[in-house]
Amino acid sequence: MELKTLDYSVADGIARITLCRPTELNTMNGDFWPEMVQVFRAIEHDAAVRCVIIASTGKHFTAGLDLKWAGEGMLASGETVDLGRQREASRRHIKELQESFNVIDNCRVPVIAVCQGGCIGGGVDLVTACDMRIAAADAYFTIQEINVAIVADVGTLQRIPHLLPQGLVRELAYTGRKFPAAEAAQHGFVNRVEDSHADALAAAETMAREICTKSPLAIAGIKQVLNYGRDHSVADGLEYVAVWNAAMMQGDDMREAVKAQMTRQSAAFANLKA
Repeated sequence: MELKTLDYSVADGIARITLCRPTELNTMNGDFWPEMVQVFRAIEHDAAVRCVIIASTGKHFTAGLDLKWAGEGMLASGETVDLGRQREASRRHIKELQESFNVIDNCRVPVIAVCQGGCIGGGVDLVTACDMRIAAADAYFTIQEINVAIVADVGTLQRIPHLLPQGLVRELAYTGRKFPAAEAAQHGFVNRVEDSHADALAAAETMAREICTKSPLAIAGIKQVLNYGRDHSVADGLEYVAVWNAAMMQGDDMREAVKAQMTRQSAAFANLKA
């Protein structure tokens, strides 16, 4: 897999995705969006993967959208074409960008984001699609879109209301102010804050390794049920989990887990099917 904006590797059940353009502040250019989809498609077809860590390099996690690339796209769209057709193409373009973070949200295994420095604009869209967030002490989050006079359109405004109180969400979205790691931790937006980027990466590794010891079938079910409940009523969610467990608890994982508990040993679970 040839990638220009990401490094990708898998070891010991953990897929590691690293934004690798630190001199460009890991901005999201034209290569970034399809590469994120490509990587998560690989994860979906790799039965060995039980958890994903998304990290970055350099001073900042990401400065968000590459404005030069986006500006070139706006100029290119200035050709003489029927306005309705221009707008329809623009909608499809936005939907394509949204898919680059939908694949994170829909990934069947948990995804942990590790943030240092600025996590700006599209970076917030990215990390809100993750299951957990771990921050270095110098990290901060900015819903940057208001500062360039646009409405965030690739996931932040849809997902962050499930992670933060409404009043705070609206303040951050309306003002574009920095939301520092310490404040984010107070509101539960990040799972923990570590002193340094290295410490944050180590904490993510520890969390991922713990997840990898659990039944991958049960983990996949938990994520499916949590995401379904987020997007539906309580009654719908209860029905969904009843059907899920009735269908999925037919395998060996529960017997293996109970046996391990009774014998005070570690359980060994088979991978999911690719």
